[in-house]
Amino acid sequence: MKIATAFVFSLIITTLSISSSFSEDLPSGQEARVQQLIAIQKSLKPKYDTVQIPLAEATLQLGKDYYFLNSEDSRKVIVDAWKNPPSSANNVLGMIFKDGTNFADAQWGAVITYKPEGYVSDEDSKTADYDAVLKQLREGEDQENTDRAKQGYEPIHIVGWAQPPSYDPVRHTLIWAQNLHFGNQTDNTLNYDVRILGRRGLLSLNMISTMSSLPEVSAAATSLASLATYKSGARYEDFSPSADAKAEYGLAGVVAAGLGVAAAKKLGLLALLLAFGKKFFVFIFLAAAGLLGSVKRLFARRS
Repeated sequence: MKIATAFVFSLIITTLSISSSFSEDLPSGQEARVQQLIAIQKSLKPKYDTVQIPLAEATLQLGKDYYFLNSEDSRKVIVDAWKNPPSSANNVLGMIFKDGTNFADAQWGAVITYKPEGYVSDEDSKTADYDAVLKQLREGEDQENTDRAKQGYEPIHIVGWAQPPSYDPVRHTLIWAQNLHFGNQTDNTLNYDVRILGRRGLLSLNMISTMSSLPEVSAAATSLASLATYKSGARYEDFSPSADAKAEYGLAGVVAAGLGVAAAKKLGLLALLLAFGKKFFVFIFLAAAGLLGSVKRLFARRS
């Protein structure tokens, strides 16, 4: 939070100070920070249309509505721009943003990862008790918040499902979303997850935003899930019981792992659920101050 607060302060002061001259009366640290953000934005190489994800043997048909950043550019956004720990970008294969937005003003950014953990059976699609999974996660909440307080972080409360887990048996996609409350924030945090099942593992699209953006993020999640496909031979229906490894869990296990049930008490909710959430402390603060538009104009002016 200390990093995020400093970033917020820097952006607010910078946005209010910039007029006709970019560096007008800006303290050197603030000017350097904004120059860094602009440099990062200029260095990114967005890709449209068809994008290959080799590790997952998958393809993204993004068209012109969305764009893709590769793993190197994603690290720049996650670590250098959003000021998350370097480990937060480990195993990130790329990111997706809506066309016309950037990392400073987007309502969401989808982080792409892949887990080659084998074929996940969907036999429990009609019997999985997802509310029990959520209840299990909540059991460690008080202890987690005690630990977070010692580290100087605000408490986090799992309000409930923003969208209960739902499984599409035709496309073999599992989608769910959590409603999370941080400290005294007035707009809760939205953690949206999309899992696309394949023959050898799971392609994951994780989106962090605010609850006020639920309609937009929900629509984007559904859209992105339909744009991702596995190549022939790696599809879910290509599974061979005699030749392929099978995951030790079903759909309920996918959600449990996504929520962090197994390791919640050990690693903490922030690291498990919101590896990219610090950026949205900035968004929440800027939105409350009415400054998101100013930041967007700043980046447009300097593009």
